[in-house]
Amino acid sequence: MPASDKIIHLRQLLAQRFPQTSAPPDGRLPTGLAAIDDAIGGGLPKSVITELSSPNLSAGSALFTHALLQNAHRHGFFLALVDGRDSFDPQSAGQAVLSNLFWVRCQAAVEAVKAADLLLRDGNFPLVVLDLVFNPIEELRKIPQSNWYRLQRLVEAAPTAFLVLTRQSIISSAQLKMSLDNAWRLSDLDQRDLTSRLNVQVNRVHGSREIIARAG
Repeated sequence: MPASDKIIHLRQLLAQRFPQTSAPPDGRLPTGLAAIDDAIGGGLPKSVITELSSPNLSAGSALFTHALLQNAHRHGFFLALVDGRDSFDPQSAGQAVLSNLFWVRCQAAVEAVKAADLLLRDGNFPLVVLDLVFNPIEELRKIPQSNWYRLQRLVEAAPTAFLVLTRQSIISSAQLKMSLDNAWRLSDLDQRDLTSRLNVQVNRVHGSREIIARAG
């Protein structure tokens, strides 16, 4: 089957398997974490790129992804996760929420960016998450900024919140930039409700003015 036919077939499959559902209709998609939603104006903005960086190894990006998936399950919409290094652990997320997840497993950043491109063109998902946290920074620096601008143009035409998870901030076209400031130890993982303790610094750019807030 030619590549173009495969893409058409995949789009048809996505439309059948993941039809548009009851995501909030306004310009924000709540994360389900009240402190973070309050800090960023009600939720992740749609039609733009949001970048969330986690410079520490145990900063909580996996917990944040789980919280987004639980929120999608509660509200009955689908989340597309493009896993840049095949690092997502479905068992830790819980079996119940997996019915709301479309998981794209990749081994390299270039594959993951191409997958995100396809999902944004498809427009069937209220939330697309591109997880590049475990991809080496040298690999991410090889991604041309023009690729991110192309993804920005794609998401502008879609009712989609597009979240990119990175170890270091690399996306100049991201309208909203956040960072996870946690540095948990192994012993911390035994504690309950770590999600509510996620410490997020928000850098929100409006023109040349940067607004910094903190949640968690």
